[in-house]
Amino acid sequence: MRAGRARPLRAADMKKDVRILLVGEPRVGKTSLIMSLVSEEFPEEVPPRAEEITIPADVTPERVPTHIVDYSEAEQSDEQLHQEISQANVICIVYAVNNKHSIDKVTSRWIPLINERTDKDSRLPLILVGNKSDLVEYSSMETILPIMNQYTEIETCVECSAKNLKNISELFYYAQKAVLHPTGPLYCPEEKEMKPACIKALTRIFKISDQDNDGTLNDAELNFFQRICFNTPLAPQALEDVKNVVRKHISDGVADSGLTLKGFLFLHTLFIQRGRHETTWTVLRRFGYDDDLDLTPEYLFPLLKIPPDCTTELNHHAYLFLQSTFDKHDLDRDCALSPDELKDLFKVFPYIPWGPDVNNTVCTNERGWITYQGFLSQWTLTTYLDVQRCLEYLGYLGYSILTEQESQASAITVTRDKKIDLQKKQTQRNVFRCNVIGMKNCGKSGVLQALLGRNLMRQKKIRDDHKSYYAINTVYVYGQEKYLLLHDISESEFLTEAEIICDVVCLVYDVSNPKSFEYCARIFKQHFMDSRIPCLIIAAKSDLHEVKQDYSISPADFCRKHKMPPPQAFTCNTADAPSKDIFVKLTTMAMYPEDHYRNRLSRDMGNTDRIENLRKIWVFLKTAFHARLRCMCTCNRCTFCICQNFLNSDLLQSVKNKIFTAVLNRLRARVAEWGAMLLADDEGSITHQVHAVSSVEDSIFMASSHDPLFLEARHVTQADLKSSTFWLRASFGATVFAVLGFAMYKALLKQR
Repeated sequence: MRAGRARPLRAADMKKDVRILLVGEPRVGKTSLIMSLVSEEFPEEVPPRAEEITIPADVTPERVPTHIVDYSEAEQSDEQLHQEISQANVICIVYAVNNKHSIDKVTSRWIPLINERTDKDSRLPLILVGNKSDLVEYSSMETILPIMNQYTEIETCVECSAKNLKNISELFYYAQKAVLHPTGPLYCPEEKEMKPACIKALTRIFKISDQDNDGTLNDAELNFFQRICFNTPLAPQALEDVKNVVRKHISDGVADSGLTLKGFLFLHTLFIQRGRHETTWTVLRRFGYDDDLDLTPEYLFPLLKIPPDCTTELNHHAYLFLQSTFDKHDLDRDCALSPDELKDLFKVFPYIPWGPDVNNTVCTNERGWITYQGFLSQWTLTTYLDVQRCLEYLGYLGYSILTEQESQASAITVTRDKKIDLQKKQTQRNVFRCNVIGMKNCGKSGVLQALLGRNLMRQKKIRDDHKSYYAINTVYVYGQEKYLLLHDISESEFLTEAEIICDVVCLVYDVSNPKSFEYCARIFKQHFMDSRIPCLIIAAKSDLHEVKQDYSISPADFCRKHKMPPPQAFTCNTADAPSKDIFVKLTTMAMYPEDHYRNRLSRDMGNTDRIENLRKIWVFLKTAFHARLRCMCTCNRCTFCICQNFLNSDLLQSVKNKIFTAVLNRLRARVAEWGAMLLADDEGSITHQVHAVSSVEDSIFMASSHDPLFLEARHVTQADLKSSTFWLRASFGATVFAVLGFAMYKALLKQR
């Protein structure tokens, strides 16, 4: 899901409209100013009060609808005046430059009246308007400047003439600009420097733009910054001119031909002091800030629709961005982020998002520093569990700006409904959730930490207050890299609905605790026995002495009864990293839940009864030419499909029944001799073939349960089934039968 190219955020995106109120003493020319603006000529007759004027958005420079409201003391009450003040975005206090009384009223009446009706922390911007400048040959600015210095809410002062149309358009432009690009949040006139909130926001913008993290903005980074903010690059000479201005005023504003943070802040201070607030505001709004210099909810939390039964994952573009972010802050190039490097990365955040538990959730190096793989895993975990938080974090890092996307939502892939995956018997997901369930102290934490490659010795060093209930790492299944997310479910009598939702369940019991398995069996029967969520039972702490479980049947019999894989012995008390075999099995079961629901077990899960062993032989017959390829196609053209169709044909079934008795009798006559030869020469290869058979799925076994060959094979004596020589004979016989069958098939094709 890719969005279009991002555009700079204009002031119009922040304000729906601007409301300008004109107040002042009677006969100073308020109404004349409005009528001169509208008609572009001085009116011969001026009414006591002008009606509200609305200027369309396409006429104004900032593309914002503007409402101009007049006030008449003769026609309006004080209550109406107070209401108009509360509705206004900016107020123009009009005085006559030739009337000192009207100038005095600016400070004695109008400014106090307006401030009484507004909060101290959110003063309305004020514009002082000196009208009738055509009647005098001097300026009133000497009188007005002390007033402007006294009241910081005054944005500017404009002298104009309604009669000569002097500065009329400029007056309303400055009023509009005072709303859309206010000075108050950016600059403190008394201190003559930017406010801390503005410095903090611009510092974040600088760090995001410094893509190589060398502390300066080089020409390429400055050009990129200029292009994404103003849609136009700077010419080389213009870049040099900017640097020269900075060099002229501060000594450390430019370093190694790059603009430093001090130089960057100085430039914006200069823009504000020269009345070019819109330049700084354009930059701030492009990076997601509102009028209060807070990141807007629209920027941090873009709309992302997630249907039920769907999950969220990072896509390829997001992983590339995170890779570049990791490389940017991995200054020592050791493929791990030290505490200082991680702290530097989070400087663009308003808070530290990761706690000490993250180090026990993902992979770290020997020093406990998050590795590159651990870094990506943590982002994958956040995306899966709380996608809104992931969008927020990506917003702090400037994802949409640096990748030039509409929003962070373009970094997220919403997977399709899990029901569709089950119907199609394949999944496009890359993250699978496994809930780890068991009694307290049964070894669940050990299972989680083993996924991260930590043995018992390393686990003992983990502080209790730094423990995590999650662990995530990559697992390879059939050559594909997938993420396995383990969630430690706390012991309780009943699981909540949220604790049941997952892709696979890992039931853990302690082999040294006789009461441990009963909890697993009870939870399985309560929540998972009738569900299609595959389950695997882990016999944890297998290095300890195994005791009999206080349950009606043994764990192995329980698994056999419910058509589950047998209990998997597991221990993390190893010299090196614990085995990851169970994690591969869990991920495989999560990827193919239907297969495991039907009891299609992999070869390492073994079976002890004779029916299962006979199944292996029959599966070998049907997949002799394709077992290693793991072909799941139905193309009817490959070797596997041709053999499969042939073995299922009516022709072969009739021929098989006729020749089977003769072949079997002959094999029995010479089985001793062949057994000896096989033991000497082919023991290794045949054993490998038999084991390869066990990884083939159960559906063929289910289809063959009514076959004559299968029924006759069931009559083999129990003594022969326990004999290793018997299995060598049977395997060899199966091989011969497959070769004969395929040879007959080719002969029949030639006859046709």
